[in-house]
Amino acid sequence: MRIMDSALFLLLATGMLLGLILPLGKIAAEAGVAPAMWAFLVSAGAGIILLAVLLLQRRGVGFSGGRLRYYICTAIISYALPNLLILSAIPHLGAGFTGIMYTLSPVITLVISMGFGLRRPNALGIVGIAVGFAGAVMVALTRGEVGKPADPLWVAAALFIPVLLAIGNVYRTLDWPKNAAPTELAAGSHLAAALMLFGGIFLFTGNFPLHTFALVPEATVAQAVASAGMFALFFRLQAVGGPVYLSQIGYVAAALGLMSGTLFLGEHYPPLTWIGAGVIAIGVTLTTKAQRG
Repeated sequence: MRIMDSALFLLLATGMLLGLILPLGKIAAEAGVAPAMWAFLVSAGAGIILLAVLLLQRRGVGFSGGRLRYYICTAIISYALPNLLILSAIPHLGAGFTGIMYTLSPVITLVISMGFGLRRPNALGIVGIAVGFAGAVMVALTRGEVGKPADPLWVAAALFIPVLLAIGNVYRTLDWPKNAAPTELAAGSHLAAALMLFGGIFLFTGNFPLHTFALVPEATVAQAVASAGMFALFFRLQAVGGPVYLSQIGYVAAALGLMSGTLFLGEHYPPLTWIGAGVIAIGVTLTTKAQRG
């Protein structure tokens, strides 16, 4: 089996790259970069780099066959709004705790997918998702870092993150344009998201502070490259694994958020948080086994 056809490889690689948004976003916020600007960087970096790859391959981004609608809807539901929420919540909830919101997405995605009659996981897959969700609940009960209980209002706002991600997971499968390549869709969707964020920032602030990226040049480059790599794999995983399996990248991203927050950002979480992370890992193992079956 080619590695790019391996659902497990794509799940782990995409989840780890997604998880980098959490620590890099916290570093940027602490340096004074606004969440909206970092969300713009995520989409602009991915869109520009992927478009360059397409042009080098003498391909491009098409607009026929429902592609423009797909770009716009995906940009709003999957990228612009969720990333704004994620990056706005990180300074208040911590990178690790915000990442846990990703783990609620698989259950919501499963419910929506079943409603639309998409591929339904088998019994082992459902058990795996349930186990992963139980681990997420264990982590959520800790209410954030030791000595820094999470603000209930920010927790409530962050709960919209998995809802938007789940809706996006299902939409991208339902409206996938005929004969469209994953890289083309990734580039088009992110360029659309970047344009929306650019317009929104300029409309509400009257300026566009690109100079703030100079405050964290290394993190800026790392985020742009990670975003491009992640979304190239992300759309491939959508095609190989389907929306429910893809939604589990949140489990991987949350685990990376916890580890990076603890090792590099000085965040501290109680034992129950780490036990919950272990339970989440068991859930991913079960659903991966079910996917192979």
